[in-house]
Amino acid sequence: MDQRRLSPDRRRFSAVLRVFVALFVTFSLAGFATTVALAGEPVRIAPDATTFTLDNGMQVVVVPDHRAPIVTHMVWYKIGAADDPPGKSGIAHFLEHLMFKGTKAHPAGEFSSKVSEGGGQENAFTTADATAYFQTIGKERLGTVMAFEADRMEGLELPDKVVLSERDVILEERRMRIDNDPGAQLGEAMNAALYQNHHYGIPTIGWMHEMQGLTAADALAQYRHYYTPNNAILVVAGDVTPEEVRRLADVTFGRVPRRAEPGERDRPKEPPPLAARTVNLSDPRVTEPSWQRNYLVPSYSSAKPGEAEALDVLADILGRGTTSRLYRALVVEQGLATSAGSYYSGESLDYGRFGVFASPRGDVQLSKLETAVDGVIADIRDHGVTPEELATAKQRTRAQAIYAQDSQAMLARIIGMALATGQPLDAVQGWPARIGDVTVEDISAAAKTYLDARRSVTGTLTPAPAEGRS
Repeated sequence: MDQRRLSPDRRRFSAVLRVFVALFVTFSLAGFATTVALAGEPVRIAPDATTFTLDNGMQVVVVPDHRAPIVTHMVWYKIGAADDPPGKSGIAHFLEHLMFKGTKAHPAGEFSSKVSEGGGQENAFTTADATAYFQTIGKERLGTVMAFEADRMEGLELPDKVVLSERDVILEERRMRIDNDPGAQLGEAMNAALYQNHHYGIPTIGWMHEMQGLTAADALAQYRHYYTPNNAILVVAGDVTPEEVRRLADVTFGRVPRRAEPGERDRPKEPPPLAARTVNLSDPRVTEPSWQRNYLVPSYSSAKPGEAEALDVLADILGRGTTSRLYRALVVEQGLATSAGSYYSGESLDYGRFGVFASPRGDVQLSKLETAVDGVIADIRDHGVTPEELATAKQRTRAQAIYAQDSQAMLARIIGMALATGQPLDAVQGWPARIGDVTVEDISAAAKTYLDARRSVTGTLTPAPAEGRS
């Protein structure tokens, strides 16, 4: 079971695209992509993707890719950790585990065996806003997988013995991934400080003391209310046509009745941030100090038109790669850091996060490192970026969109996450074009508005004597 689990994390379609840059730049695709990018040819993500809705309200997206007779099948539920009821943190992630425990028609393990016996792969994951289940299989097995997935949408059975045993699994997962990792503990503390009112401040896996009290009744209540076809998205990418998928979906998912109306997600909102916050964690398990800062910013789903795209390009120029402002200043020119960078995490439904990080070189003090970072941020906030920096960032973005087309599984994730957080399919497809519309003025406005210390939480991680932690 543990081999099938993915740790809860945050994903976003533009962030995922950048993974492909790192993976592919050393291959022959890179030359082709760069040529197209420099030529400025229009690029669309999954240009042949189409969508339709079943009679029971389930949205279906088909992404044809006929290069090989395989398909990626993903079911997304619009329910995540930020929707956990008060006092029940971790229930969304717990239910993800329990969905592998069998149904009235199929005992635990049968679905997984059907996937693996054909050489396929499966997994699942929970984010703050969604829970997803996926399989990559030969196309001839698509109907079988759809039938199994539709069955567990309505037929899940959860005996107390099974639930209690799996609860021990998630408690141990928390101990291993969070409680035994000072970096993860600092991340939790920073999130709790950044989101003072919104549930994004609660860890996806849950707080230990609340996880210990989760029950079968809690899981079934979550399942019955949210795991209904009108709250789900099916994404099928691979060697299929929309007609084939519609026919199979009608006789599998289409037969599952809608049993609840989850409605719109109306979550607590953040108050206007008024003060910079600092979180310091010292632990004897830490071997190298580090520094990081998160700014509260809008996400792709909540930003005003053009803002998220400007933040994306700003992160690229400020701290993505060895030619970025932060890396050049802190690592190359001043020699204060061994690494430095920034990122924009805009995949969530309600809020995003703009992160900056650096690791000191040798005995450089974190306070000196922070001063240097603040100087780079102040310069880009006060004086903006150059047209040349903007043009280079756009070229990289066009290449990223090309690289993404190479993986049907990654396209399924990109599209599923976007739709699960309220973005339409055409917004995903047109993302490179919107990045191309970003101006120097847009980036300056985003930096001045959002790279404000009052919107930030700064975290430091340092070694501590073995006898204590702080």
